[in-house]
Amino acid sequence: MIAEALLYAATWPLTGKPHRKFIRYSVNLWSRARRCASDWAEHEEMSRNAIRAATAGLRQKRTAVVLGSGLLRDVPIEELARDFDTVVLVDLVHLASVRLWLSAKGYRNVRLIERDLSGYDELAAGKEPEPLGFLRSVPYLDLVVSANLLSQIGRGVKRRYEAATGGMPADTVERLITAHLAGLSELACRHCLVTDIAYAVIDRNSKIHEEADLLHGILPPPAKAAWTWPVAPLGEESRDYRIEHKVIAAW
Repeated sequence: MIAEALLYAATWPLTGKPHRKFIRYSVNLWSRARRCASDWAEHEEMSRNAIRAATAGLRQKRTAVVLGSGLLRDVPIEELARDFDTVVLVDLVHLASVRLWLSAKGYRNVRLIERDLSGYDELAAGKEPEPLGFLRSVPYLDLVVSANLLSQIGRGVKRRYEAATGGMPADTVERLITAHLAGLSELACRHCLVTDIAYAVIDRNSKIHEEADLLHGILPPPAKAAWTWPVAPLGEESRDYRIEHKVIAAW
């Protein structure tokens, strides 16, 4: 808990006021990733491999944008920083630990941007959401990666929608998931989607007690790779069950 408190405190002044409320979620993810490092290793490597595959054969490698860069554990940042002129990492929060690691590596071509990628505020204002519309102003864009972000958008939007006093469309979650996928598909450059699409709660006897569609009925593009991510192995949340997510990659 001391490490988490220190990381929270160090990240607070580095984060814009509108996004400070999300720091605790990033710190919690950092903490779980450390505890579950061995269980998550295959998922992280599969994610990195998907991004590597998406970059293969690119004639130009000028600017790469990673949406939902997070802890960078599932992003081959060393290779992206080496191969591209500029790498832009976009997320709600960039933890102080990530900033320090990037600084220690001396990546002068890596830029950090804080941004809400959900499109919720646009929809709340009565506008047609274009959460990835800002990418049209990124010069020399050759690669965009959505890195284990889409289901997080769905969960975050669902929380905000349920807490709202009214005025949001009933299909808010579905519309914003669709808007993210549409934004990727409309890009003129190469793009890669890595996302978990479903989860299951499984007991010690491999009996499934709960399942859910993390994309709320919205179909993702055809997968070129798929795997299971043990998000909460036995003992993480309970001694009696584990939580597994199904992950796909498309490019």
